[in-house]
Amino acid sequence: MRLIPLLTAIVVAASLYMLVIERDALMAFALGENPETPIASTEDVVADPVESSTEVAENRIGVVVLRSESRALDSAVILRGQTQAARQVEVRAETSATVISEPLRKGAQVKTGDLLCQLAPGTRQAAMLEAQARLSEARSRVPEAEARLEEARARLKEAQINNNASRKLSEGGYVSDTRLAATQAAERAAIAGIASAETGLQTTSAGIESAVAAVAAAQTEIDRLNITAPFDGLLESDTAELGSLMQPGSLCATVIQLDTIKVVGFVPETEVNRIQVGALARAELAAGQLVQGEVTFLSRSADPSTRTFEVQVTVSNANLSIRDGQTADIAISAPGDRAHKLPQSSLTLNNEGQLGVRVVNHNQVVVFYPVKLLRDEADGVWISGLPEVADVIVVGQDFVVDGVPVTPTYREASQ
Repeated sequence: MRLIPLLTAIVVAASLYMLVIERDALMAFALGENPETPIASTEDVVADPVESSTEVAENRIGVVVLRSESRALDSAVILRGQTQAARQVEVRAETSATVISEPLRKGAQVKTGDLLCQLAPGTRQAAMLEAQARLSEARSRVPEAEARLEEARARLKEAQINNNASRKLSEGGYVSDTRLAATQAAERAAIAGIASAETGLQTTSAGIESAVAAVAAAQTEIDRLNITAPFDGLLESDTAELGSLMQPGSLCATVIQLDTIKVVGFVPETEVNRIQVGALARAELAAGQLVQGEVTFLSRSADPSTRTFEVQVTVSNANLSIRDGQTADIAISAPGDRAHKLPQSSLTLNNEGQLGVRVVNHNQVVVFYPVKLLRDEADGVWISGLPEVADVIVVGQDFVVDGVPVTPTYREASQ
């Protein structure tokens, strides 16, 4: 019984020896050839060109290629920002008094000139009447001062006549020197009287101006009793409560204007030259709402801490659906460029860590192109840096390098 396994082992060993060690002799025996015939050297054998090309083709790596053509791209500047009310004012009191009006609640719409807070008049009306009385008194003194001035002018004229007559008579020896000196003194006194009368008239005019200023000040104090809305908008806070004491600077209410509204962002200095005032812009709010407007302001001065420039987009908000302070993604239109839209998976890195894609050239050899990412969308990425038409490897690009021959299989862009 032990003889059969031993024979089997000998047969298997002999078969393995013939298949491995004497393989050439065994194949020659099977083909009926002489195993002693020497094998021709490579110098004596001419290679078949068809077999050589087939062997080269078999050594190429198969890849999937997408033929891409460049297209015009509206290269927008993407920013992160927030909405901001067009105007916001804290309306404050300018005088001291007690509030006598019922408060308006926050959220109420107000128009320009609507009453927000009314203050108690106190003694301001009495002060106004007193100022008006002083003004009337000052004005009543004007005719008296003017009459005094006319009287002084008349006396001067009379004195001048008497002096001229005395001088002529004195030349003929008919009037004494004493008489001549008296007429001259009277003329000088008349001149002084005119100066005094003019001063009195000016004092009266100054009194009128002072009284007018007092009336204006009293009227201003009365006007400050009614605190009104400076523009159309919404109340962001309740107005001052009935009976509360207001001091100069006390808050009456906060009014904001939301129509129109601004979307404010900050653009880096590398992108600021691509934005122009008047450019169209689009913003997507955090809630998903899309709004459109145009750039109305671009700062000329950079923020010293961030080195960014403020940009404002004005957006219509007639229904007041946009609130102040909402986060927004802003896209501002900029001059377009030619770019390729490719699957995001086609991007790869070379040995130097550069971002790019691998392309098959006309010789079906791999070439690496560094690219610049322009925009990332849900269905692909927009890149620049490729020729107008390029056969981009979209499957297998990570298994080949520059100069490797490949066998491309083309794929439709919709696949």
